[in-house]
Amino acid sequence: MASFNLVKATVLCFLIQGSLLSVDSAIGVNWGTRSSHKLPPPVMVDLLKENRIGKVKLFEAEADILRALMGSGIEVMVGIPNELLGVFGSSAAAADQWISQNVSRFMVKGGADIRYIAVGNEPFLTSYQGQFQSLVLPALVNLQQSLTKANLAGFIKLVVPCNADAYQSASVPSQGTFRPELTQIMTQIVSFLNSNGSPFMVNIYPFLSLYQSSDFPQDYAFFEGSSHPVVDGQNVYYNAFDGNFDTLVAALNKIGYGQMPIAIGEVGWPSDGAPNANVSAARAFIQGLVNHVLSNKGTPLRPGVPPVDIYLFSLVDEDQKSILPGNFERHWGIFSFDGQAKYPLNLGLGNDLLKNAKDVPYLPSRWCIANPSLDPSAVTNHVKIACNAADCTTLFYGGSCNTIGAKGNISYAFNSYYQLQKQDFRSCDFDGLGMITFLDPSIGDCHFLVGISDNSSPFGSSNFCASWIMTLWILTYLKILNSL
Repeated sequence: MASFNLVKATVLCFLIQGSLLSVDSAIGVNWGTRSSHKLPPPVMVDLLKENRIGKVKLFEAEADILRALMGSGIEVMVGIPNELLGVFGSSAAAADQWISQNVSRFMVKGGADIRYIAVGNEPFLTSYQGQFQSLVLPALVNLQQSLTKANLAGFIKLVVPCNADAYQSASVPSQGTFRPELTQIMTQIVSFLNSNGSPFMVNIYPFLSLYQSSDFPQDYAFFEGSSHPVVDGQNVYYNAFDGNFDTLVAALNKIGYGQMPIAIGEVGWPSDGAPNANVSAARAFIQGLVNHVLSNKGTPLRPGVPPVDIYLFSLVDEDQKSILPGNFERHWGIFSFDGQAKYPLNLGLGNDLLKNAKDVPYLPSRWCIANPSLDPSAVTNHVKIACNAADCTTLFYGGSCNTIGAKGNISYAFNSYYQLQKQDFRSCDFDGLGMITFLDPSIGDCHFLVGISDNSSPFGSSNFCASWIMTLWILTYLKILNSL
């Protein structure tokens, strides 16, 4: 008993200390890591702190990130992939081990301030065809028991991030219900979450509604009012976020949990990769959302009651994400991959505008472009190979680089591949069709990136000797080209 009280007192002391350091705000961010140009975790944590972002959601419990977050005072949500739900649901020992390795060892004095564990990620998506539907509740039960054994159940809450297609309405928000095949399991899960003091977590994306339907009123996706409001009895909805949120409120009410706290696990707007995905639209949506949430107006069914937490999607762009939903998938960040703010944004956290990342370990300032004398028709296969490996989503319709011309497209593709390969000079050969330049080839809003060093490649290292040798090679190569 004495050891139990000592552990409990230590954790409580740490949490109190952490809460004093963290920002008292509902606004947080998702930190995704599907990127070939990752900033070092300490640089990312400094970026969060500089912008006073006090809450962060991780999709997995990545040890290097959790170590970087230790002592930061930033509240953390760690995620469990859907593929592990069956394992934890069928094995209490597996759940115990995961909690020990990914949570308990970081929950020490001066450690990571873990507040939530996300059990699965949108496990009820219709596209999964019920694959994870029966696995969620057993996993929740075993993980809750594991937290209890670790004396953490009073501090860490389990949540299940749900996609908005888990519920539906034939017409207006007040008619919201959970999908018929989910009603029973959702009632059980919500009851479990409620009994343990957890909120219901949902991901809401008005952008996707606009992207997927040409009939969706564009102004209804934003927060400046709409010429196509939804009238629901005495309630009038002027934006899709409130309409979606209250559809969930109505669905919860129908299963007996109308007062259940709701958190927003993901919400955002991409800045590239589709006609309605651009910097101005992204800024308008996110600034409108932040202002709306922080006004504490709530929604028609929950006046004066905003979400308990809201996590913007996302912190930085991720060039390795699947583009099956659309090219925009790689452009959700409020910062570009290198931690540079894409647009002016006030998150209501004490800074008027976003601050850029510092101490970014860029590779040297050089780019790979198409040889000016090449015949564009001769590089089709090379461009295809480059874009199959690297990110070329900005080149397509609606993208910021869509109008830079044929040779511009080739250069962009070549450079994306070259930077992906950490500026290995051999990756700019393309059978003699590529060449390295020290002059930034960016055109207007189309930015040719410079990658980030991970010190794994002698060609991409900022090491003096490697850079000196590389410079000599390039100068020799250019001299040979000029003599042809």
